[in-house]
Amino acid sequence: MMEAIIKDQKEPIIELKGVSKSFGKNVILDRVDLTIYPGEALVIIGPSGTGKSTILRIIAGLLPADEGEIYIKGHKRKGLIEDGEDLLGISMVFQQAALFDSLTVEENVGFSLYQHSHLSSHKIHEIVEEKLEMVGLKDTGSLYPSELSGGMRKRVSFARAVMSNPEEPQNNPEVILYDEPTAGLDPIASTVIEDLVRQLQCTDRGCGTYVMVSHQNSTIRRTADRVIFLYGGKIQWSGSIEEIDTTDNPLVRQFFSASTKGPIRVIE
Repeated sequence: MMEAIIKDQKEPIIELKGVSKSFGKNVILDRVDLTIYPGEALVIIGPSGTGKSTILRIIAGLLPADEGEIYIKGHKRKGLIEDGEDLLGISMVFQQAALFDSLTVEENVGFSLYQHSHLSSHKIHEIVEEKLEMVGLKDTGSLYPSELSGGMRKRVSFARAVMSNPEEPQNNPEVILYDEPTAGLDPIASTVIEDLVRQLQCTDRGCGTYVMVSHQNSTIRRTADRVIFLYGGKIQWSGSIEEIDTTDNPLVRQFFSASTKGPIRVIE
């Protein structure tokens, strides 16, 4: 119902049509169709090893599909992200934060501007400070990743994901892809990250659309508007957060009950 309302009001921002991906003889994605609309908070769930992170990397343009087509704002993408210019800025937050240990927080967050812009160091410093303040890390720019907690490192990666270049506003991120953003965090740190995800969606300095992969129940329920269940290379179910507790889909029921009995194969 919710998806139908979004569909009636907006054109898709990202579309996957018949996308397949295999690694050797292991079929990860099998002719997957997925439509993402502006302003969506979409969370992809399912057992480990079912291709959730693979979908994120294909959307980001970091990994090629074996078959199928990817459309960005209605335009077919050709090749990977470095092969052309998408009409859409896409940022990705990796599971392990993926910070450079030898660089300070400021250098990590401002890395793309230091490397690819003509901005002065003073201007980059101002932009970095703004982004760090957005994620609750004011005055941490001189620290190194080893001096931060796991939750703080995650927030640094968030600040990097929403970095913007005033010289090229057309390339500023409109979509964030989150790969297990609360993995390995305690419940309180997870809540901080979950709240931050929503805050960045709602601010005009953040990104209004995001796609997330998560296994954590609290993260799924607190950050998703729409949920899709990926299993066996296909999207097996799509629904709202409210529908999680009312659906009779056996895959969804087993996943959220953590039962070893059901259609999801248990890996010994």
